[in-house]
Amino acid sequence: MNSDSTDSPVVTSSTDRLPFAGAPADTGWPVWPARPRFQHRYGPHLILFGLTFFTTTFAQSLGALVMTGGQIGLANVFTWEIFRQGLWYSIPLLTILSAHEFGHYFACRHHNVDATLPYFLPAPLPLTGTLGAVIRIKEPFPSKLALFDIGVAGPIAGFVALVPFLYWGMRMSEVAVLETSRGVLYFGEPLLWKILEYWHFGPLAEGADVMVHPLGFAAWWGMLATALNLLPFGQLDGGHIMYATLGRHAAWISRLTLLAVVLLTWQSSSWAAMAVMMIVMALYFGFRHPRVLHEELDVTGRRTLVAIAAVVIFALCFTPVPIQVLGVD
Repeated sequence: MNSDSTDSPVVTSSTDRLPFAGAPADTGWPVWPARPRFQHRYGPHLILFGLTFFTTTFAQSLGALVMTGGQIGLANVFTWEIFRQGLWYSIPLLTILSAHEFGHYFACRHHNVDATLPYFLPAPLPLTGTLGAVIRIKEPFPSKLALFDIGVAGPIAGFVALVPFLYWGMRMSEVAVLETSRGVLYFGEPLLWKILEYWHFGPLAEGADVMVHPLGFAAWWGMLATALNLLPFGQLDGGHIMYATLGRHAAWISRLTLLAVVLLTWQSSSWAAMAVMMIVMALYFGFRHPRVLHEELDVTGRRTLVAIAAVVIFALCFTPVPIQVLGVD
């Protein structure tokens, strides 16, 4: 997900604020040199990426270490076999996250909107090993066209990256009969997952389910992240797309989206964290999307088709019950 929290930019020249026109005629005011964009300090990004690679590669063993209070012992956590198996999960997951964030980043470069490189967020959590990745956009969006392109580029790039991993991971997965009385952890199946599952395995017998390979598990997280980011709400990618296409009407859609997510928490507690985050965003930023510098440039033509494609991607990746423990009341 991209972050559009901005510093208050210093207007240093006419072209800094008006990227669609050259400098105006001489008005007698001094023109300062344009502020350089895309000046990066690579160290923090590389360190965070390395830490995230570590936590995602050892996600399962680190989670077991945390949940058992260290009883399994470090010698059983950091082994070559666990590292080798963990690469099936960490490499595709980081590839998907990278594709998503660099989709935003290169769209920013195309529109000359200053932004950071991706910050990867490591977390020694069971299952994921990461909280995702973000870029920080450091100045206002110049137009609805730029806002649309930057907002939609991430989800589309991430989706394109995850599809091959999902296909490959499905081919490496197996079907097994589940014992729901033992509290099996169930991951909701998005529409795209169901399509590929049926293609590879056909109709499943009663009580059977797919035991997903780590490669497919990484793609599943990629689908979940894509769907969450495409929710038409506030500062999420879907919120950017919605404001760029619908303008001020997007505020009402943001309100309805928040209501829908809060209602979904009654169906699945796995929505609780997302609901809390969206409530905090609504209290802090409000429901109205920040205005862009050139409101008069509307999204039309081919971008309308891209917006429809984003809706299709959301439908393929969304699941109303992401995570559930079966056999537990």
